[in-house]
Amino acid sequence: MAINVNTVYTTVLSILNKEQRGYLTPDEFNKIATQVQLEIFEKFFEDYNQYLRMPKTDVEFASRVDHILQEFQVFEETENASDQTGNVYTQPTGLHRFGSASWNKGVNSPPIEILSNRDYNEMKLSPLTQPTNNFPVAKYQKDKLTVFPSELASDKADVTFNYIRKPKDPRWGFTVGSLGQYIYDPNPLITFTGILKTNQDLFNTTVAVQNGLVNCAIASGSSTIPNTNTNSFVTITPTGGTGAAADFTVDIDPGTGKGPLKSFTITSGGTGFNIGDQIALGDGNSFAGSSAGVTVFTLQASNFVPVVPSAGSVDFEISDSQQTEVILEILKYAGVIVRDPSIVQVASQELAQEENNNKR
Repeated sequence: MAINVNTVYTTVLSILNKEQRGYLTPDEFNKIATQVQLEIFEKFFEDYNQYLRMPKTDVEFASRVDHILQEFQVFEETENASDQTGNVYTQPTGLHRFGSASWNKGVNSPPIEILSNRDYNEMKLSPLTQPTNNFPVAKYQKDKLTVFPSELASDKADVTFNYIRKPKDPRWGFTVGSLGQYIYDPNPLITFTGILKTNQDLFNTTVAVQNGLVNCAIASGSSTIPNTNTNSFVTITPTGGTGAAADFTVDIDPGTGKGPLKSFTITSGGTGFNIGDQIALGDGNSFAGSSAGVTVFTLQASNFVPVVPSAGSVDFEISDSQQTEVILEILKYAGVIVRDPSIVQVASQELAQEENNNKR
């Protein structure tokens, strides 16, 4: 179970207030909490490595190895490669610690053996150790996995990564009350609304049907093409996506009344849209009467009206068994912020004692 961010923040404020050690603003708390969670998270792997070299007990609930494994297993993910070019596969964007990779084109998706460049070059010298579809190998450099034999590659779904992701940054979100006080906002953090930004040129964000830029279409029920002797702007209604009531202005060639497009801009933001929505400007009937003109683009986060930056909260993702350590670590950093070393010393001593007890 995750740690409630409001519980931690109010506890920290209560201790600081009781000891007259100053005050942590929400922004300071959020930055410190992120750092503390990452420190505790990374220590899981060090502790796991240490416990594996110690005698293991079989008593239920008392195994340190099992306990620490449970702490970070919730962050384990299995996902296909995020991109593929030839036999080079890009790791998923959320990968923090690489675990293993499997080759889905082989029988029963065999694991891919990761080799160093030297080991791979030595392996190629013998015809008996050449990689095959059921015994693939790979070189792993930066965020790329180069799989052999290369002629087997065809799609990013060929490779599945098993990895550990980082926990999400904790965040104490708030609204501001009538007296200027901070009021906790328990709602989940949302980084955008369903409303699109108006007067935003979307020409450069088009990601699909590039040839559609030549013959953009007018959607059904929208305004007709203006006389080519007047101006080049046409208001159209998009189709597709989850939202509604958004309008676009398209800049076409006033001499021909058709493409190529110069730009298309949002003139009414609408409501209910989501990141990843594919919006089609047209129904197949182009400005020139052709049936090929539909422009499709995908909405990105930058296309949306942002929410109030302070609103919405994110709990700590590490388990609630770490709540005491989280609070003590935040207090340690808070002692630095309020320029009083005594609270840092007390918190550090308690943390050191607890760590020593755990590792005996």
